[in-house]
Amino acid sequence: MYILWFKALHIFFMLAWMAGLFYLPRLFVYHATTKSQVVKDEFKVMERRLWFFVTPFALLTLVFGVALIVSYGGTWFKMSGWLHIKLLLLLAIYGYHFYLFKLMKQFARDENRHTPRFYRFLNEAPVLIILAIVCLAVVKPL
Repeated sequence: MYILWFKALHIFFMLAWMAGLFYLPRLFVYHATTKSQVVKDEFKVMERRLWFFVTPFALLTLVFGVALIVSYGGTWFKMSGWLHIKLLLLLAIYGYHFYLFKLMKQFARDENRHTPRFYRFLNEAPVLIILAIVCLAVVKPL
């Protein structure tokens, strides 16, 4: 029964994490668009708060994902080709997460180097990776 709790919590924290990962680049779009320093300073606060709100969800997603792998056992991990692909894609999402942190720090120093269009693309970029992760986890094709 604990496996179902681990799975439910893993999915919940993943959803909360993804919501933040979709919202943070949207804030960057608006931040890159404004010329007002007062508004930029407000965005800095919003971005920082969102980052520190979302990062624990990323960690809890990882904790409950590892708990699932451990609960299912080593044999399951070795035989699950789909899981290995999912984990590789997940590394990309964590890389994206920390890339957003780097961008947030640039905004905090008023050193933005990108256009609002770049951030719009960045906002949509992880969608296909997340779709692949969900499909691998549900369908388990390999």
